Parts: sequence; C-alpha cells; structure tokens
Amino acid sequence: MPNGWIDEPLSRNIAGITAGLLTASGETVFLYDRVVGIFGSAGVEIVDGCNGISAIGLFLAFIIAFPGSRLPRFLFSILGITVIYLSNIVRVTVLAYTQAYWPAGFAFTHDYSTTTLFYLIIFVLWVIWANTGTQWMSGSEKLQEQT
Repeated sequence: MPNGWIDEPLSRNIAGITAGLLTASGETVFLYDRVVGIFGSAGVEIVDGCNGISAIGLFLAFIIAFPGSRLPRFLFSILGITVIYLSNIVRVTVLAYTQAYWPAGFAFTHDYSTTTLFYLIIFVLWVIWANTGTQWMSGSEKLQEQT
C-alpha cells in the first residue's frame, strides 16, 4: 500500500508470530520492528512485497471475478485470506531457519522454493473456488451468469 497503513502493522504482526513460533521450537530469537531471526544469523526482514498483501489481493481479484453467490464468496474469501496469511507465516519461519542454518541457500529458498509453494497454495484455492463456487448459486443467479 502506498502509505504503509496496512503493510507496516501486518509485517510487524507476521514478524511477531514468527518470533513466537521460533521461540516455541526452542530457538533464541531476536525481533526488531519487521526483522526477526535466530540469534547468530542476519535474520529476515519482512518488507512490503513479502507480507502477503499483494498475494491476498491477487486471490481476492480471482474470487470476485469468478462466478459465485455472495455469502459463499465472502466465506471462501475469509478462508482463503486465513490460509494465505498462515502460509506466509510458515514461509517466513522457514526463511528464518534457512538464514540461520543454511545461509548459502537463503536466496534460492526465498526466490524459488517458498515462493513456489506459497503461490501453489493460492492456485489450489483458486481451483477449489472455480470448481465449487458456482455450486452454491441459486437458479436465478445461474441464469444471470449465462446471459
């Protein structure tokens, strides 16, 4: 977002939850603003492009553009946002571990592995909606979609 009114708190939230997961797994962690990591590593900074906002927007654009009734669309949107949000927390946690224990593999893990899995999850959500979204439409809504 241009002025960061959503990005900044979301990035801090993801960093905080990631720190909690790392701590719960027995790691000694540091957390400063948008940066989280395991002591002894450089840590991971959650910048605006990596906090999931754009992925959520992409997901919602597809759900809105594809046919479906309002209530199921709304409920599936909430489910999808939750899945994307939680997937991104797992992604950042994996990146923090990678940065601490395999720094040479961080770039590959960030650019390819976790990103591919993250967008694969979004694709699976799209496929689920594309295959089930119209099932909840009433007869009149289906007729409107055909005209």
